[in-house]
Amino acid sequence: MDLPFVEIEGRRYRRVLRSHATYTSAAGAVGVHRTLYRCGGERAVVPMELRAGIVAGHWTALAARQASVVVAHVTAQEGERVFRELGQMTPSKSSLDRLPKALGGQWEGQREAFEAALRASSEVAQEAVTVAVSLDGVMIPMKDAKRADGSAGYQEAGCATLTYYDAEGERLDTVYFGRMPQPHKEVLKRTLGAELEAVLGKRPALHVVTIADGARDNWNFLDTLAVQGTAIVDFYHAAEQLKSGLDACYGEGNAKGRAQYEKLRHLLRHDCAGVEKVIRSLNHLCRTHPGNKRIAEVLGYLRNNRHRMGYAEAKARHLPIGSGVVEAACKTLVTQRMKRSGMRWRHAGGLPPSAGIGGQAILTLRALIQSKRFDSAWELLSGAYRREVNIPDNVVPFPCKRAA
Repeated sequence: MDLPFVEIEGRRYRRVLRSHATYTSAAGAVGVHRTLYRCGGERAVVPMELRAGIVAGHWTALAARQASVVVAHVTAQEGERVFRELGQMTPSKSSLDRLPKALGGQWEGQREAFEAALRASSEVAQEAVTVAVSLDGVMIPMKDAKRADGSAGYQEAGCATLTYYDAEGERLDTVYFGRMPQPHKEVLKRTLGAELEAVLGKRPALHVVTIADGARDNWNFLDTLAVQGTAIVDFYHAAEQLKSGLDACYGEGNAKGRAQYEKLRHLLRHDCAGVEKVIRSLNHLCRTHPGNKRIAEVLGYLRNNRHRMGYAEAKARHLPIGSGVVEAACKTLVTQRMKRSGMRWRHAGGLPPSAGIGGQAILTLRALIQSKRFDSAWELLSGAYRREVNIPDNVVPFPCKRAA
């Protein structure tokens, strides 16, 4: 396109310059002569780029999609080697490092609208009868959270899952969410709540189960989601608490302590009144070991969560009793990519601490891929780089001269 004027989203732009530029396509570098246009005193734009949806200044949409998937799984340096080995486009490490930041900034700027569109287009399997909501966190190294000795400190990234189960308790599908460190996981909780609300709007008969460890902050939020559902403290965390209390009384590896643990664990898991029986047993141990603080802490843990420990009833109804899905998400979504040797992350300058655009972009891409939502999300994200460009009615391009 090389005309005196063009219209971009209803505004007229005047031709100011024609120049050469190189773009990264999925087939390699492509050199193009393009025309720049300006409206008033604004920065010049390239209609060709707006029509094609050029990403971050030089990526075609397909090239950006392929590169974003790669850097979601490996580092920019590793991605550079991968593309060189494949022998098509050969983006540099720095270019691969900048791409997710550009995509992340675009996504965060329209995150609520994008997430709403994904929720609206998502389908719930007809076999689903239960939806389980889980929340957890994993510590990641942060550059701007240094310790007093100058070494990198750690902050908690948030992970959440929304998982569907059939009538037999078999897992059908999971939607994953991840957010960079933020006080009380505020954005993550809002996103998770909106997702559940949208699901129940489509399938109000789904039984809601909330599952997490005993962290109070998680339950302050989860208890608001399943007023008519079932709340479960992860059984395996509860069993670990029980074991640590018994080890504190009997000594780790003690035969009597192991036998008592197996007995109480079985009661907790299989007896409908198991948690009350375990509490009575631990209460007896507290009286016989009055100076043992650990057994008192475990007893308090069980008392505070007794209404979330109906494991026998939950299993009889084919409901999940473990938070393994969200714990696995902490590993596959965060740890495998963001806690590799030497890695340090930082919050985005000029943005609130919750933004962390570089790291958040990686988490967002990985969550969308694991949730099988990447195709739909990419249509939304790549569409944000495209604009409507038209030729004004009163501008007629001259025909090219035909060869004699």
